[in-house]
Amino acid sequence: MPLDFDRVQTRDLVKLYGSTRALASVSIELPAGQITAIEGANGSGKSTLLQILALQARATRGSVRFGEHDPARVPELRGSIGLLAHAALLYPDLSGIENLELSAKLYALPDPNRALTTMRERFELGPFSERPVRTYSRGQLQRIALARALLHTPRLLLLDEPSTGLDLRGVERLTAVMKEERARGAIIALVTHDSALAAACADKRITLVAGRVKEPERAA
Repeated sequence: MPLDFDRVQTRDLVKLYGSTRALASVSIELPAGQITAIEGANGSGKSTLLQILALQARATRGSVRFGEHDPARVPELRGSIGLLAHAALLYPDLSGIENLELSAKLYALPDPNRALTTMRERFELGPFSERPVRTYSRGQLQRIALARALLHTPRLLLLDEPSTGLDLRGVERLTAVMKEERARGAIIALVTHDSALAAACADKRITLVAGRVKEPERAA
């Protein structure tokens, strides 16, 4: 079972790649039942922050807490995270459904058939999902990758440019799914350049500039 926590907090996160500073003292809080949009120009540190939250990268300095849990001491937290990365990271010679079936086994889902049926319906995974992933359009890849991120009902959902490749209907479906996940109490971090998507669903918007959180402007 995924571990439970009601928020994710970072404190003074710094990430260095050699002499390049990707993040500089980033402190944010992601509460349950909210969608937090993380915006900023290319190279502002958005994807780096998401990788640290996904426990795929370590901060050079600073800390991350999942409620009361310290991820350095609780490796099981990985099972509570759903990630849509910038790349789809699917096995190209497997079909979309086979990729989802493999993920269901890795997560040891108690009822994988039900989970797969739910994802078929939520993302309209029609006949294309039975073909090898290498034959997919970008939008089809994205729909399978989104389904995989949600398959195990994660507590923390991390989405890196989730509208990439989606048509208007796909973006509407994505927006509806994010709102459904928010309603069930998920913690959602949405990295996006799509200001319309952020405006449509985000409860809070954070902007990164050169690895730092930009303070909101005060009214005159």
